[in-house]
Amino acid sequence: MEMNKTQIWIEAMRPRTLPLALASIILGTFLAAAAGSLRPGAAVLAGLTAVFLQILSNLANDYGDSVHGADHVERAGPKRAVQTGQISAATMKRAVILFALLSVGSGLTLIWLALGTAVLWLFLGFGLLGGAAIWAAISYTAGSHPYGYAGLGDLFVLIFFGWAGVMGTYFLQVQAFDWLLLLPATSCGLLAVAVLNVNNIRDIESDAQAGKISIPVRLGPERARVYHWILLATAVFTAALYVILNGSGPGGWLFVLLLPMIWGNGTAVARTTDPLLLNPLLKQTSLMTLAFVILFGLGQLL
Repeated sequence: MEMNKTQIWIEAMRPRTLPLALASIILGTFLAAAAGSLRPGAAVLAGLTAVFLQILSNLANDYGDSVHGADHVERAGPKRAVQTGQISAATMKRAVILFALLSVGSGLTLIWLALGTAVLWLFLGFGLLGGAAIWAAISYTAGSHPYGYAGLGDLFVLIFFGWAGVMGTYFLQVQAFDWLLLLPATSCGLLAVAVLNVNNIRDIESDAQAGKISIPVRLGPERARVYHWILLATAVFTAALYVILNGSGPGGWLFVLLLPMIWGNGTAVARTTDPLLLNPLLKQTSLMTLAFVILFGLGQLL
C-alpha cells in the first residue's frame, strides 16, 4: 500500500530508534533521583532534546547514505526516503536544518533552565557539548568527510549515547560530577554501540561496496559477532563494578534479571547469517538496552 506524505516523513524519522535515544536520559535521571536531586522539567527537556537529535541523525543518515551510495537496491535494511525518491535530497536537507534548529532551541532552553547564566563557563561548556552533539548527528554519514565511513561511529555512539548523555543529564539535575557514574554510563553507551553493530553487520556487504568502512567491514562478519559479545559482556561488567564500588545493596543487582535476554541476544546475533533475519534482532537489542537502563536505574532507588 502506497504511503502518504505524512507516513513517508514519519518512516524517515524512524520512530523505532527513539527509545534508544532516550536510554541515556532515563539512566541519568534515575541516577539523579537516587542522589536526591530529581528535576522533572530538566529531565523532560533533556528527553525532548535527545529525540530531536535522534530524528536529526536519522534524517541526515537518510540524506548522507543516499548521496554517498550506501543506500541502494541491494541493501538489506529498510529502504530510505531519498534513496527511493519519496523525498528529494534538497527537501531532506531542509528537514535536517529544521531539526538542527529545533535541537539548538531545545538544548539552550534546557541549559538555561538547569543552570541559568550565573556560571557562564558552565553555560558555555554545555552549549559547546550540545553543538558537538548536533555536529555528530549530522556528520555520521553526511558532509564531505562523514566519520561513519571511517569506522568511527562506534566511538561517537559511546560518547554521546553513553558518557555525555548519562553524565550530562545527571549534572544538569544534580549540578555535581560523580566520576564513578562513568561506569553505568559506559554500560549504556556500549549497549547502544551493540545496536549499531547489529545494524552494521546486517549492512556489511552494501557498506563495503559503498566504501563505508564500519567496524564490521574492518573486522569481517565472524569477528564482528565476537565484537558483539565483547560489547555485551563489558556492559554487564561495568554495571556490576559500579554496584560493587558504590555499595548499592541487593537492589542494585536488579539488572541481572536481564542476563538471559542478553545471552540470548548474543547467541542469536552470533548464529544469524541472513542479513534480513538480523532486522528483528536490531529491534530486540534496542529494546534490551532500554530495559537494561530502566532495571539498573530502578535498582539504584531500592
